[in-house]
Amino acid sequence: MSPFTLDPPRHALVTGAGRGLGRAMALALADLGCPVTVNYLRNREAAEAVVGEIVRRGGAAVALAADVADPQQAAALVTAARAALGPVGILVNNAGIGNARPVFENTVEDFDATFAANVRSAFIVTQEVLPDMREMEFGRLVFLSSIAAVNGGVISTPYAASKAALVGMMHHYAASLMRWKITANALAPAFIETDMLAGVPLPPPESMPLGRMGRPEEVGTLCQAIVSCGFMTGQTLHVSAGRYMT
Repeated sequence: MSPFTLDPPRHALVTGAGRGLGRAMALALADLGCPVTVNYLRNREAAEAVVGEIVRRGGAAVALAADVADPQQAAALVTAARAALGPVGILVNNAGIGNARPVFENTVEDFDATFAANVRSAFIVTQEVLPDMREMEFGRLVFLSSIAAVNGGVISTPYAASKAALVGMMHHYAASLMRWKITANALAPAFIETDMLAGVPLPPPESMPLGRMGRPEEVGTLCQAIVSCGFMTGQTLHVSAGRYMT
């Protein structure tokens, strides 16, 4: 049972929610009683499995496909989500990619693709849900950044730059939306057991500050805390076992 509450629960849209951190946050928000739209790009089976788990726990959820970096698809996603579960009160901008490559192999094509998936998508979907939030005078925007935004990380130059850009985006939304009681915050994980890090050379878990990698569910718990708190905005929460301290 979650130590956090949200009264009343709000419809949560989680992008890229079929697996990894997105899945964990979708399940965590469902545990708060939130109806959840599980967005996915290609893996319908995985997204439907998340929906099935939420329903098994007594919640409400729907899986909707969309490339959220495409304005028309993002608009259609939000329209369909609203029709299925009501106005969107919580948006978790989790969709993204990270192509690991040495610095001398960076390409413009990878840079553009990474920024489209990680940054453009967050901007597009956020703009689509803001009218709902403004009308309700309630909103929670959560942006998935990374420790790479502050220390460069281990994936690639475009990935680190995109995660830093999300923090800047979050700051502007936070400063601009307070009068409508809309908050914006970011989560910055490091070394979480997800598919993205499966092909990345990492130090052995026992050499890490807490002797292990992080679990997606631990990021999910912090997501619950962010959406439960109406008195925090403009902050980045580092889930990094002390690799970055603030």
